Amino acid sequence: MLVKKAFKYRIYPNKEQRRSLGIQFGHARFIYNWGLALRKTHYKQTGRGLSYFDCNVRLTELKRQAEYAWLREADSQVLQQKLKDLDRAYVNFFEGRANYPTFKSKRSKQSIRYPQRFKIEGDRIYLPKVGWVKAVFHRPVEGEMKNVTVSRTKSGKYFVSIQCEVDIDGPVYAGSEAGIDLGLVDFATLFDSALFDSNEHEHPVHSRTIPNPRHLRKAEKRLRRLQRRLSRCQRGSKGYEKVKRLLARQHEKVANQRRDFQHKQSRNLVDRYALMCFENLNVAGMLKNHRVAKSIADAAWGAFVRQCEYKGRWYGCHIQKVGRFFPSSKLCSACGEIHQTLKLSERKWICAGCGAIHRRDLNASRNILNEGLRLLNSSTVGATGIDAGGESIRPELVLPIQAVSPKPEAHPL
Repeated sequence: MLVKKAFKYRIYPNKEQRRSLGIQFGHARFIYNWGLALRKTHYKQTGRGLSYFDCNVRLTELKRQAEYAWLREADSQVLQQKLKDLDRAYVNFFEGRANYPTFKSKRSKQSIRYPQRFKIEGDRIYLPKVGWVKAVFHRPVEGEMKNVTVSRTKSGKYFVSIQCEVDIDGPVYAGSEAGIDLGLVDFATLFDSALFDSNEHEHPVHSRTIPNPRHLRKAEKRLRRLQRRLSRCQRGSKGYEKVKRLLARQHEKVANQRRDFQHKQSRNLVDRYALMCFENLNVAGMLKNHRVAKSIADAAWGAFVRQCEYKGRWYGCHIQKVGRFFPSSKLCSACGEIHQTLKLSERKWICAGCGAIHRRDLNASRNILNEGLRLLNSSTVGATGIDAGGESIRPELVLPIQAVSPKPEAHPL
């Protein structure tokens, strides 16, 4: 099947090429802000919005004006792509995936996109109106190249991200099922159904945890020190720019560590399991709790689940989400009783109904798997209106429909 993959490489433009890229970045940013202001003004005056086509026509008229003749220095397709980005930002806003578009700043990350007319030769990449730029291709480019995005980070590094259309083998759903509870003490607690025998006796190693790396927390000391140095520098001086660049590099290091960790863990899980069940967490709402907001943002649960979803579609792992109001932590996985007074600080608790001793995160992951299997089974039957008679009606995904409920651990008292 055809999928879109991005291959990111670092490039090393010379002084003249950096100046040319700076022109492209600045002109593209101007067009984005101009298009946003144009749309807002037009809506206030007429009560109707503008489409990408309308903005593109007005861009052509704008470039013909003498006072905006400098816009011709930039590649025309780069400017058009920025208007497409603005149109996509509006679509995301109206569909509830993002906030209302805001104006772009020259102090943030800069990026432009070439939809065509770029090419690779050896250790160089050709960019229109920039020329051949030295690049480090640490892995081969696969598939058919569709577009390339050039970006500059706050620390002054340049990268190209080449989006390709790759033909990969269809997904093969093979492996066991797992319920995954995301948290802060441990990044993830997994309950694996394959670790139970047919008599439902618990295996000695019945689960595994992924430790929380806490990349931001570990870098806080150096970040605070650099922030103090920056606050003592005179704004605009060479010392200020130097410390600002060091601070940006440290933030990029934390982001790179987090991204590397999540990509490796998500790929390992997708290769191991045919089904993974997650809670549909309201991360935006949880971030309003300022006591744990920094730790939640550092964990980046949403990005991790998103990576599992698209990798699962490629390599054969179905992702099933459980409702956020499902009481996964409070529900006894042995007898089904709900512990209403369970506090967040209680990592272990005893069921009043059956006396089972539960580890909070393991019990939650077990309940998430059971609920995910139930939802998956009900969705397959409900979609057709008939009972499958115990057989799977998804030929590409063969999963057990029974819940996993091992015998509870007896209370010592």
